[in-house]
Amino acid sequence: MMQSAKQLPALLALAAAVTVATMPARGAAQGTPQTVPASHVVAARASDVASMEAILAALYEVISGPAGQKRDWDRFRALFVPGARLIPTGGPAGQTPRAMVLTPDEYIQRAGAMLERDGFFEREIGRSVDSFGHITQVFSAYDSKRLPSDDKPFQRGINSIQLLNDGTRWWVVSVYWDAERADNPIPAKYLKK
Repeated sequence: MMQSAKQLPALLALAAAVTVATMPARGAAQGTPQTVPASHVVAARASDVASMEAILAALYEVISGPAGQKRDWDRFRALFVPGARLIPTGGPAGQTPRAMVLTPDEYIQRAGAMLERDGFFEREIGRSVDSFGHITQVFSAYDSKRLPSDDKPFQRGINSIQLLNDGTRWWVVSVYWDAERADNPIPAKYLKK
């Protein structure tokens, strides 16, 4: 519906008021984020969330394993802030790429059986980090293999990982990734650790 120019400032003010009214107060985000009931938050291993390095290692470790090995999906869930998202990008060759936005549970439903059936080992091969206050953005270059001993990975790419350090632990807020392709090679600057 088209609004008149006279109504626009009032609509913007209303939108701002609704946004501010629904935001938590400053300082309210201490401890476990409360976007879902605390009873739905899986307790994390303290060693998995003690540092940025630890949570990144746990993120790669928990999805990796040989064919036939069950993954510890509760450990996976515990790494993520409630409301977190995993966002693969891609699509058929020659078409406009798109982002598929998934919750951790939707990721498990879509990828879990394949990871466990076929075997999957993903490791970090490069990292670039930027932090400000409680937030950290990591460009984590990766390669994926069916077995760690495979000569060549079947895929490489970059995971753009957003992290929160709430003062007591680290949380994964989102993982947004794209695969390397002939027309999209990983830049050398992202292959350094």
